[in-house]
Amino acid sequence: MAAPGFIIAALVFSCLAANSCAVTFSSLPNNLIVSASTKQGQVLKAGEDKITITWSLNTSLPAGTDSSYHMVEVKLCYAPISQQDRAWRRTEDDLTRDKTCQHKIVTRPYSRSNNTFTWTVQKDVPTATYFIRAYVQNSHDEECAYGQTTDSHKATNLFDVQAISGRHASLDIASVCFSAFSIVSLFGFFFMEKRKAKSSQQK
Repeated sequence: MAAPGFIIAALVFSCLAANSCAVTFSSLPNNLIVSASTKQGQVLKAGEDKITITWSLNTSLPAGTDSSYHMVEVKLCYAPISQQDRAWRRTEDDLTRDKTCQHKIVTRPYSRSNNTFTWTVQKDVPTATYFIRAYVQNSHDEECAYGQTTDSHKATNLFDVQAISGRHASLDIASVCFSAFSIVSLFGFFFMEKRKAKSSQQK
């Protein structure tokens, strides 16, 4: 009796070690129809502009296709042009490692149709080119289907966001601090020289 249990445990361990049990994007069916109010090449301002997103089940699918669908998670995703030379935005087939869709927009219980959400682009969204993707999850919180606003090559219906990324913000903060330090030092030097001039005159 111990042998089968040992074999199962070994298989589970090897599965986890090799990460072969993880959900892969290529294994997911494209069953959702997702659209957005954005246009190709449109530029949005973070913290100001809004996007209206709609999603529904593809009605051409057989009945019962969505029997295991439980939740829908809508995400903002980097387009390939914004992933070049940026490891923190890389695309991986293994969804546990994929960095394409790092910005969550909304999570809702699954409904076959009439799903609409208006989202204000958050201030912390960095400047880049994006599209929108929705993942369907089952009751075990595992991705089981998806839909996106772009084509399979991620080349259509792309839009841009203009914002100050964290890297630029840190540089701006450092610049302000350096400028303030320079001004304080200048005034300090000025007053020191003025005091020395007064003391020399009194002598």
